[in-house]
Amino acid sequence: MVALCWLAVFSPLASRAEKEGAWDITKIEGQEYVSAESVKNFYNFAKISRSGGAVILENSKVEMKLNVGSQECLMNNVKFVFCYPVAEQGGKVFVSRVDLAKLIDPVLRPNFIGNAGDFRTVILDPGHGGKDQGATNALGTEANYNFKLALSVKKLLEAKGFKVVMTRTSDVYISLQERVDLANAVKENAIFISLHLNTTNGSSAHGIETFTLSPTGIAHYGSNYKPSDSQDRLGNEHDSANIALATALHGSMLRRLGKNTFDRGIKRARFSVLSGVTHPAILFEGGFMSHPYESRLIDNPAYQAALANGVVDAITKYRFAVGRNTQQAGAQ
Repeated sequence: MVALCWLAVFSPLASRAEKEGAWDITKIEGQEYVSAESVKNFYNFAKISRSGGAVILENSKVEMKLNVGSQECLMNNVKFVFCYPVAEQGGKVFVSRVDLAKLIDPVLRPNFIGNAGDFRTVILDPGHGGKDQGATNALGTEANYNFKLALSVKKLLEAKGFKVVMTRTSDVYISLQERVDLANAVKENAIFISLHLNTTNGSSAHGIETFTLSPTGIAHYGSNYKPSDSQDRLGNEHDSANIALATALHGSMLRRLGKNTFDRGIKRARFSVLSGVTHPAILFEGGFMSHPYESRLIDNPAYQAALANGVVDAITKYRFAVGRNTQQAGAQ
């Protein structure tokens, strides 16, 4: 069973003045990096160990695995994709300051994210619809699967007392900008979850992945940097909440779907619905319609129910984890 690392909240940190000297910062290829040892000290990891390029920070509740030269990080076996590779210099291992501020810190200390837990409204965005059916195969269409999933999640959330807003309530075409506008018309505190399925030209790709908006200055996943990537998007206001919400969703899905589910990781992207929405927002890809086995899973009611319950689990846990009443020590 995957345990969400941010449900383990460390003992109270020492005063800022005492901790400022613990940060070992250097520049590597023009980027500021922080040593893994100072990450260990600040977040009260009990130990750090290394074998070749692999570095593990751990205590009784959290295990963080890094690999020199890789952008992949595992925290309690949930995969994250860093903005920059883990680096080595002078015999020390370093993580980028961007990844520390925009990923590691909000994942390990979600209750430090200001007022993120103060919501009872969830905006569900079933991807595609109408003339845009998304991915298709012999069993169905992505638009229909997304809509069915959203309806199931809506029913479960409403039973828990949440208010649910849908960007579409039937098989109709809604443009990306219209989805953003509908979400931003919700003036109370809310979160936004866009539901999708994946496809490729081949048939081997499989697994689930979750996207948050790329931080300012960071390119869309798999793309080269462009000058426009340095422009703030509306969604960047919630960078910390976005990654905490993605952690909750991705971890809950791995737990619901079982250990045989391939984890493609939590990634950063500049999708329109992530860039323009003014609430914490994520986009979830629940499997590949182009994969022979996964396509049958997606059509299976049991798999659909697992996805729906995974979303609901995540929202409940995220709301607790970022709540201002969460204790800084001993929260479970």
